[in-house]
Amino acid sequence: MSNKVGKENRHVECVYRSLGGSYVALFRRNSGVIEKSPVAYSPPTFGKRHSQVLILFALVFLAYGIRVTLSVAIVAMTTPSASSNPNIPTYPDWNDKSIVLSAFFWGYIIPQIFAGWIAGQYGPKWFLVGSMTVCGGMCIVLPAMAALLGSLGVMVSRAIQGLCQGFIFPSVHCALSRWVPPEERSRLATLVYAAGPLGTVAGMLLTGVISASNLGWPTVFYLYGAGSIAWAAFSALFSANSPSSHPSISEAERYFIENSLGHTEDKPKPKTPWTAIWTSVPLWAILITHCGQNWGFWTLMTEIPTYMSKVMNFDIKANSALSALPYLVLWILSFFMSFASDALINRNILTLGHARKLFNSIGLVIPALALFFLGITPGDEPIRAVALLVVAVGFNSGVYCGFNVNHVDISPTHAGTLMGITNGISNIFGIVAPLMVQFIVTNETDATQWKIIFFLTAIIYVATSLVFNFFGSGEVQKWNDKPED
Repeated sequence: MSNKVGKENRHVECVYRSLGGSYVALFRRNSGVIEKSPVAYSPPTFGKRHSQVLILFALVFLAYGIRVTLSVAIVAMTTPSASSNPNIPTYPDWNDKSIVLSAFFWGYIIPQIFAGWIAGQYGPKWFLVGSMTVCGGMCIVLPAMAALLGSLGVMVSRAIQGLCQGFIFPSVHCALSRWVPPEERSRLATLVYAAGPLGTVAGMLLTGVISASNLGWPTVFYLYGAGSIAWAAFSALFSANSPSSHPSISEAERYFIENSLGHTEDKPKPKTPWTAIWTSVPLWAILITHCGQNWGFWTLMTEIPTYMSKVMNFDIKANSALSALPYLVLWILSFFMSFASDALINRNILTLGHARKLFNSIGLVIPALALFFLGITPGDEPIRAVALLVVAVGFNSGVYCGFNVNHVDISPTHAGTLMGITNGISNIFGIVAPLMVQFIVTNETDATQWKIIFFLTAIIYVATSLVFNFFGSGEVQKWNDKPED
């Protein structure tokens, strides 16, 4: 095919997608003639977008491991007989364990909105590299802080770790909005965020085994500190802010990603429409749901080891294994959920918005029912209690295809900022939830007091799920870009 275009004698290359087949055509304008020469359009089955997702997967895996190690380690830190090595230091006089567990969130909520905005302006890469470097360093010094300053030293170390990790999820959301096309959004985004429960499983198991061995609980923090710094070095070498800045991505894959997303990061960044964002009903639906999710998630995450130890009377090895089991199931179920979600959307069985609401409901209502029955389970039925915990945590994986990725749906351009807003505000409940447990559960061996915690969490799950179903949206909002874009 050739077309006359006048008397121009310029050499021009542009990308064109044929309606009759999948290829990119290069148009060369020479002596007034455009010639089309097809080149491969189909992106690679495993391309740079997948390698970037795997780097983010490793990041979230380590980040969650760092978060949860203390939930198990604090049992060993305050129990003199926990380790087979008598030289491992312990602190049995600490009576503020729930406060220590909540300290991570003191720093975590501070940078969220700023982190999302600045990652959108300058790219997420170096913020992630820097935050994980410092976070890893604070892991390494945590045992020394405990020895020198007691529980206060651990609180300071954890608060700084939280401050660093406050940059992670807004930056990850920003990276996903640039690298993941909508056709693959549910499964690739879920792969990244499901690394959290997998990291939880690994962290709990590793912490339980090492804390009970001759190595003792300090070794856990040394390992995670070294792993975080190693990840930062690897990411500095091999990650990129966007397809347009990756040095070795193929033109076919770059075109596939940018064409699917409908934008390129080469264009000037639009101004952030703060007024429109804060008055957006779909964003408030995400925010309220995020608050409910974090209340339940962090209540169970931080308190399951104590519940298993004090009510079910499991020792630290069995405790760590059983505490990790629900998160292993969550990780496995997340893949079924994400592939089912993408299939329903891509086959036009459900709209994107309806799919988000369906899986969000699965992720909150089924866990709520499990927590209700857990609350009426006697303390002498540990098998039933563990099974219900597995259901409560495992089916929570539905939210990864629900509100958790909905920021990118309603505003790809400002996804990092939106995640910063909802993640920052919602994680206040990561502080409040453990403190509420300490206030209500005055006797950790009393199953009746734990019942109140489970019932309260179930009510919050159902209420926030209804809010998302009524007010959530899968449509790109008008304020996503400036009108002229």
